[in-house]
Amino acid sequence: MRLPIPVVALELPSYSKKENWGASETFYQLVRALAGPHAPPPGTQRGPGRVCNILGPTALGFRHRDDVREITGLLGRMGIEVRVTAPMGARPSDLARLGEADFNVLLYPEVAGQAASWLTRTFGQKATRSIPIGTNGTRAFVEEVAALAGIDAVPVLAAEEARAAWYARSVDSNYLTGKRVFVFGDATHAVAAARVAAEEMGFKVVGLGTYSRDLARDIRAAAALYDVEPLIGEDYLEVEAAIQAAQPELILGTQMERHIAKRLGIPCAVISAPVHVQDYPARYSPQMGFEGANVLFDTWVHPLMMGLEEHLLGMFREDFEFHAEAAPSHLGGAAAPAPAAVVEAPAGPAGWTAEAEAELKKIPFFVRGKARRNTERFAGERGLASITLETLYDAKAHFSR
Repeated sequence: MRLPIPVVALELPSYSKKENWGASETFYQLVRALAGPHAPPPGTQRGPGRVCNILGPTALGFRHRDDVREITGLLGRMGIEVRVTAPMGARPSDLARLGEADFNVLLYPEVAGQAASWLTRTFGQKATRSIPIGTNGTRAFVEEVAALAGIDAVPVLAAEEARAAWYARSVDSNYLTGKRVFVFGDATHAVAAARVAAEEMGFKVVGLGTYSRDLARDIRAAAALYDVEPLIGEDYLEVEAAIQAAQPELILGTQMERHIAKRLGIPCAVISAPVHVQDYPARYSPQMGFEGANVLFDTWVHPLMMGLEEHLLGMFREDFEFHAEAAPSHLGGAAAPAPAAVVEAPAGPAGWTAEAEAELKKIPFFVRGKARRNTERFAGERGLASITLETLYDAKAHFSR
């Protein structure tokens, strides 16, 4: 056809294969077609060097933009040059130069694992296996890169620090030790998240799974470490059933697991695609590297802290500062409480039984008025003459849906 551009023929059966397979196969065929003509003669030896490629990030990948920035900076501090980052932002001419690097940094095997294996066979370029997620994962990654580049990792590691490690040893975090966590996502993020949760935050992994069937072996190996049954599949109903059976206190998953968590009333943090637009923050928020470890700590622990706060409100409900008749603590103990007519809304058309009124007072004061209004509206719409304890619970279930 004499086109002025390279043409690569692809056969991608979209109805029988998954998106990750399509991305991996497309990238592999592009790399093979564009870098292949520059392959060295068979048997050519390649020694250590300080030039690498970053493989795997994509334009719409979960936090990939920030991950690339974080890892590129980390490699720069090690004295390592990044020749090509692909496929995100790479042009055909960039893919043709992949063979110029000394080794490859493989960040996302779902997308670039196949291409990295071909580059190893064809160009003799070794690829990293450590995923720099979490403090321990990032330290292992630095040590592996240093070995490939022939440099000493000790000075680099001594200069790096992550606040997450300090916070994880703090008193507040110790209250979270042993929290039950269920992990599901792409294989790369699920395995890394389980490791960070167990090793760095002291959580107990009670479930682990992935929809990445091509990397199911990695999930099974990780699940064996935590003595849990691996879940391999993309049926969200099966995932929901597994979560209900495991009874976790935190879910680390995709946007689908966020929906499940909302229905079940369980804290959740998104760690993997598929994601929602809210998971692409305007701020710098990587998942990888030492700064990524700080982001993970904040993202995972804060939902649990909110749960702890609610638990404390319930625990101290009858405390002298927290009971229904207490004055605001910032006004001092001698301050007179606000008149009952101001604190509590009028009863409305349906009267409250003494038992229901007592239960209402157990609800934190800052949402008690809304609870009263919703319950009275619920009773009025159904023509109920009085509000009983059962009516209060029925209204709560109705407005929670």
